Amino acid sequence: MASVWTKTFTNLPALAVFVLLLLCLPPGGGQKKKENLLSEKVDQMMEWSSRRSVVRMNGDKFRRFVKAPPRNYSVIVMFTALQPQRQCSVCRQANEEYQVLANSWRYSSAFSNKLFFTVVDYDEGADVFQQLNMNSAPTFMHFPAKGKPKRADTFDLQRIGFASEQLAKWIADRTDVQIRVFRPPNYSGTIALALLVSLVGGLLYLRRNNLEFIYNKTGWAMAALCVVFAMTSGQMWNHIRGPPYAHKNPQNGQVSYIHGSSQAQFVAESHIILLLNAAITMGMVLLNEAATSKGDVGKRRIICLVGLGLVVFFFSFLLSIFRSKYHGYPYSFLIK
Repeated sequence: MASVWTKTFTNLPALAVFVLLLLCLPPGGGQKKKENLLSEKVDQMMEWSSRRSVVRMNGDKFRRFVKAPPRNYSVIVMFTALQPQRQCSVCRQANEEYQVLANSWRYSSAFSNKLFFTVVDYDEGADVFQQLNMNSAPTFMHFPAKGKPKRADTFDLQRIGFASEQLAKWIADRTDVQIRVFRPPNYSGTIALALLVSLVGGLLYLRRNNLEFIYNKTGWAMAALCVVFAMTSGQMWNHIRGPPYAHKNPQNGQVSYIHGSSQAQFVAESHIILLLNAAITMGMVLLNEAATSKGDVGKRRIICLVGLGLVVFFFSFLLSIFRSKYHGYPYSFLIK
């Protein structure tokens, strides 16, 4: 018993030193380290953003600054493939819109360290694509300041398109950060209009002594049909939404020109619809010509058959496209 007390009293100085060390340690050392790490990450992101509106990231940077905690800022990431050998024209178009959006945020008065724009190229971060099980590009994702990304944090590019305004609206829904898009001046429309006015004015000047062509019904009918074809094929929708021209499956390389959803379309799809409508219209014109003309009966019969063939075949093709987009539509004609 005495030996036990002797050991206890012998170890008292060591215990006292240990208790003093505990008392001298600053409280919340782990929290302080976490705050310092967060401050370093924010400062680094701000430095990169000051140099370039869109921060390029490889696998290591992505895991450290986007995935790993601590983080009190949101990150918008565009996963893309911009190298020429990838032949991704959609990626280049989407990148241009993404740059416009990032510049609008970077040079706005509301710019802060709460939101950053980054990009991960497949050739610089293939491991990131594998980690996220991502097999298509371009893809836009939002990584929130807290928690993991949800389904709505992946931008629905196929349905909405990649216009800067649409991306800004999506970001506002996910982060409550309002971005007003400022596009660089584009004078191509003004120049084209000036050239058109000059061309029409020059034509009228040259034909100033004979302006009967202005009253040409066929010419005005053709111009009206061109406008109708453009509008009914979805050209205005393309202008507003900015969809990709087509979609290439990265797994098998197959190119899709018709979008599988009724809520979206590709630019190539609108061109196909325009040509189909034009062919059907041509068939109707030929049928009308065969019925109203007074020429040779044999010739009129040939015109009638050609017109009927155009209407039947191309309307069947148009209906088949409609069925492929509106799943469950029960009717078809010739082509399924």
